[in-house]
Amino acid sequence: MPATTITELPPKQAPNFPNRSLFVGDNLYALRGINSGCVDLIYLDPPFNSNRTYNAPHGSRAQGAAFKDTWTLDDWDAALEQELEIADKGAYHTINAAGEQHGDGMRSYLGYMYVRLAEMHRILKDTGSLYLHCDDTASHYLKILLDTLFGAAHYRNTIVWQRTTAHNDPTRYGRNADIILFYSKSRQFTWNVPYRPYEDAYKARFRFKDADGRAWIDDNLTAKGLSGGGYEYEYKGAKSLWRVPLDTMKRLDEEGRLHFTSRGGIRRKRYLDEMKGRPVQVIWNDIDAINSQSKERVGYPTQKPLALLERIILASSNPGDMALDPFCGCATTCVAAEKLGREWAGIDISEKAVELVNMRLREHLGLEGTLAVTRRKPPARTDGGDKTKSPNIRELLYSKQDGRCAGCREAYPLRNLETDHIHPRSRGGADIDENLQLLCGFCNRTKGDRPQIWLLRRLDAMRLRGEL
Repeated sequence: MPATTITELPPKQAPNFPNRSLFVGDNLYALRGINSGCVDLIYLDPPFNSNRTYNAPHGSRAQGAAFKDTWTLDDWDAALEQELEIADKGAYHTINAAGEQHGDGMRSYLGYMYVRLAEMHRILKDTGSLYLHCDDTASHYLKILLDTLFGAAHYRNTIVWQRTTAHNDPTRYGRNADIILFYSKSRQFTWNVPYRPYEDAYKARFRFKDADGRAWIDDNLTAKGLSGGGYEYEYKGAKSLWRVPLDTMKRLDEEGRLHFTSRGGIRRKRYLDEMKGRPVQVIWNDIDAINSQSKERVGYPTQKPLALLERIILASSNPGDMALDPFCGCATTCVAAEKLGREWAGIDISEKAVELVNMRLREHLGLEGTLAVTRRKPPARTDGGDKTKSPNIRELLYSKQDGRCAGCREAYPLRNLETDHIHPRSRGGADIDENLQLLCGFCNRTKGDRPQIWLLRRLDAMRLRGEL
């Protein structure tokens, strides 16, 4: 089923955070605090698993901004603590297969991404879209994870952004492009066809001009060979099978949109100034990367051009919609959204992002006063998403766990087992049935405020040392 532009949107689901919010900290906790179905568009430019550490140059306006894009076994533990164990089978097997081929670094990276992408899928409206910016290091695995979360039927495009004309890679073809994976939440999603200007060679074909100087090209009006037939009649001495009915032909003539040829034929005028341009295709080679002389440049290690985000925002949102960038860095998404009349929010691990977005809103858009608001705590959900636990939860868990501790797997009477959070509340875990388990006293004290996966690994290590 082809995409359609939404003309009558369902009632807007209100975000539980104000416009121009910028959350500082791990984006997982902020994402978990956002109401379901309240965001219209998500663009993310996360780490690529490039095995590099990025730092803004000394003396640049982004000095102090940095992030590590190297993943290790320790990061795998960190990813698992975000409840990776609840991943569906497709995602679980994809992540582990990638780990078998590429090592723990890839496994860690994909685990980290999966739990965050799952939250992004939840908070998108049914008419919303997600654009994931990456490169060929892990794009094929990320696509499988997105297929799992969004459904393969909601995959829209793999956009190839040619960020530079050439790149010197001595032992392979030059890697001069990034990849942007485009998904919609459902089959009915916001879509405004983007266009790019015609090339000079094409515009030169509009060689005819009216008295007022408007350039035009003539187009066929006959329906010969056209599937579906046409309309046969004579008009001003020209008889043929036409593409348009007689009343339309008369209207075009009255409007001066017909060209009567020297051989007695009739053709239609197509005016250049009425044509929107060429619909944008999946190869984007008309937007340059940020260079050293660009006025946009702030020195952020992986800064993307405003034009790139403007195209995405215009295509997949409408004025007043909420756009979110969960890895906002130097906040290009936020600036583009503000410029185009959208509401926006960003999330970043570094406080530098707040400074950069405010600076750019002032310099690029001329705004003054209070701009991005720093928020150091995740939003509190108001959509009923944080359900309370069942009154008989201990009995339900005891039956589910076959009367055994969820840590050491030893059998105990119910009175000797303690209720515990799989993902600690201190780290964003919810007080709901799905996040609860029963542990024996020893396992609960050993686990403390750490995630369940940490406890299981600790118990395995203790067994190897003969301590259990």
